Amino acid sequence: MHNAGAYRSNVLLLILALFCYVVLGNHRAAPRVRLSFKELMETRTARPFTFTFNTSDYRILLMDQDQDRMYLGAREFLMALDLQNINKEPLIIHWPASSSRQNECRMAGKGRHGECYNYVRLIQPLNRTHLYTCGTGAFHPICALINRGWRSEEYLFRMVPGTQEAGKGKCPYDPRQDSTAALVNGNLYSGVQVDFMGTDAAVFRTMGNRPAIRTEQHDSRWLNEPVFLHAHMIPDSSDRNDDKLYFLFREKALEGVNGPAVLSRIGRVCLNDNGGLRSLVNKWTTFLKARLVCSVIGQDGVETFFDELRDVFIQPTQDEKNPLIYAVFSTLGSVFKASAVCVYSMADVRTVFNGPFAHKEGHNYQWVSYLGKIPYPRPGACPGGTFTPGIRSTKEFSDELVNFIRTHPLMYNAVYPVQRRPLVVRTGVDYKFTSIAVDLVDAVDGRYEVLFLGTDHGTVQKVIVLPKDQSELEELTLEEVEVFRVPAPVKSLRISSKRQQLYVSSATGVTQMTLHRCPIYGQACADCCLARDPYCAWDGESCSRYTLASKRRSRRQDIKHGDPLRQCRGYNAKVEKHLQETVQYGVEGTSVFLECQPRSPQAAVKWLIQREGSSHRKVIGQEKALVKTGHGILLRTVLKNDTGLYHCVATENRFKHTVARIRLQVLDREQVDSVTTDPVSLTEDQVNRQGLARGTQPSTQDILHTFEQPEIEVINQYCRNFWQQLSRPKRTNEHASALQASSDEI
Repeated sequence: MHNAGAYRSNVLLLILALFCYVVLGNHRAAPRVRLSFKELMETRTARPFTFTFNTSDYRILLMDQDQDRMYLGAREFLMALDLQNINKEPLIIHWPASSSRQNECRMAGKGRHGECYNYVRLIQPLNRTHLYTCGTGAFHPICALINRGWRSEEYLFRMVPGTQEAGKGKCPYDPRQDSTAALVNGNLYSGVQVDFMGTDAAVFRTMGNRPAIRTEQHDSRWLNEPVFLHAHMIPDSSDRNDDKLYFLFREKALEGVNGPAVLSRIGRVCLNDNGGLRSLVNKWTTFLKARLVCSVIGQDGVETFFDELRDVFIQPTQDEKNPLIYAVFSTLGSVFKASAVCVYSMADVRTVFNGPFAHKEGHNYQWVSYLGKIPYPRPGACPGGTFTPGIRSTKEFSDELVNFIRTHPLMYNAVYPVQRRPLVVRTGVDYKFTSIAVDLVDAVDGRYEVLFLGTDHGTVQKVIVLPKDQSELEELTLEEVEVFRVPAPVKSLRISSKRQQLYVSSATGVTQMTLHRCPIYGQACADCCLARDPYCAWDGESCSRYTLASKRRSRRQDIKHGDPLRQCRGYNAKVEKHLQETVQYGVEGTSVFLECQPRSPQAAVKWLIQREGSSHRKVIGQEKALVKTGHGILLRTVLKNDTGLYHCVATENRFKHTVARIRLQVLDREQVDSVTTDPVSLTEDQVNRQGLARGTQPSTQDILHTFEQPEIEVINQYCRNFWQQLSRPKRTNEHASALQASSDEI
């Protein structure tokens, strides 16, 4: 025992040096609670979809709150699941591509990545009893009607015979291509790749009583290799003739090598656009687009852009004309991973679309603001609307107007987020955000927006953002949970505020979980208050779900300030009184690790020692502590007089409380030696360790076995500090001297 302990003290610096060459992850916004899939299941607040059949690529395509149903598309299957319990009598339709279509697909050179199946990509409500659905059909898009009945109690979910039709312009050929669609007033609006080769992308309108029209074909000024993500109808005024379809996408930038490779866009068309009379026949005559910017400005004034739009969530407000647009962005490439969430107002969007048009001119053919004459009515205005009451159809638009919009579909100004800054930013992390859902939650001190963010690591983060002061926001990651048994990137997130449930899908499965897990924050009032989760409040006995109907006298909640000193008077002393102390042993002359993990990564930890026979507590100084981490403290060589009671005190938001009490007993070295040097009693592991202590050449595996997990964490922390100091060239010599001094002391 002594030999192993002495060995640790002698070679600790060597191990630290070895580990410093391991690439360590950068700082991330640490969640207050992190749950593995197993731990999530133990909370009994989540339910994975357990019906197994030969399929993959689950996507939540439609939420029907009226029938309490969620509709999923997958490879060769459609599913209707109960929102309360996704495993309760699921209704399933098997919809495979025909054998002949699959053979044709393979003969065309496809199928190496499993494309020659029917992947369901579109489910839209056609009327109260029927759904319209489309699939890739083994590179031959196909659509059909589904009868879902009047009420969910009918358990009706079947494909209507004889309704299958071609899906070109409604659904992509290739299942790997993203698309979007919205069925409005019987007309289907789709952002989709139209051809087999995936070279012709368009915003299409099909079905209904209006003519089929699309964007201009093979014109990079309109669309340049776009990836469509979302489409939503938003009225512009009280006049329904002004209704527009807004669609969000990313596309290859026209700027080429002088700018970003990809840009995010928001575009729009009028719902009553019927195309031009002589020019742009069967093409949109109201199509406009603008850049969507999500960026941060550094201390040096340089603006860093998140250019790759990943997902969109439209949050309704009391005014249907002005919903909020939440958008998830990421950086391009895989070397530097970063993500951000930006929020946009429709007022800012409309200001840009009512602003100057972009125009290319000059010897460098650069984008400038168009200063020439703009036709009347203004390009992009809808016929018969507020500003064009005398025009009944787009076919009455002048040739001048139609030609202008053909050559000037891009707005000069970009749409910036609210307050011109992101709501959430993640930099230097090993994951990217892939999806988003937002819930509005009523708390004691107001209404809060809770963001649920899916990642490409198969986790979901719950985040709130609070105003810290007039110019700064405070971002709090309440929890991060693994939602799938086998980790896979989150493809879609849907939320049901009515059911208080979140639904998550990936290529491998679907999971349903509640929006809150209040007891995981802790059993004390202070833990519940410091968590600042709008869903949770202290009810006098535990941290539980907060509702507006809760008794006002017993509930304790403070989202804005998270102040347990004010909210939890009378409860804090009880927790300190019932805190149990643990006993730990150390050997004289060796290092000792005392473990203490506060519930919050934002808490500052201080260690105090209360020596034997004394009531006074003293702060442990740097001369005694080798390394302090979020997992505990590593004490350098302990002596007999280090015996005592060690207090781990955490401070968060001005609230101090004792997290752990550890009574350290330092054993006499000679007594330990006399017990542990008997060769007969040595285990194989101890023999190996003594061999290492005698100078035998150690292997990396042998070295690792001599350290426990908390000590490994200490080593990681030391390495972070090591590299931070090493990155400062002027202090290299100072750091080398300090490292040598540490070596001498050890």
